[in-house]
Amino acid sequence: MANRNIHSETNTAVDSKTQLQKPRMYKVLIHNDDYTTMDFVVHILETVFHKSSAEASQIMLNIHNHGIGDCGTYSFEIAETKVAAVHAIARQYEFPLRCSIEEA
Repeated sequence: MANRNIHSETNTAVDSKTQLQKPRMYKVLIHNDDYTTMDFVVHILETVFHKSSAEASQIMLNIHNHGIGDCGTYSFEIAETKVAAVHAIARQYEFPLRCSIEEA
């Protein structure tokens, strides 16, 4: 039987052998293409990734100049949701914008 400690202020049992591990983190990357406009990429960065206008413009220039740009680092589920949102919005506006996930 595992050691259990009772915290008096919350009356909850805690297994002292169980340790929480930090989740793996993943970078969300946007890839450059010849069709998606720079303004649209900035819009995506501001709306999906909640970047400031200045930060969104800087990331967009990285994407344009280097072919890829890092939009942020998130847990897998959040990264996956952001990629799906980018792809859905890009499809809605008929842009071939591609977004991917890479382990950080």
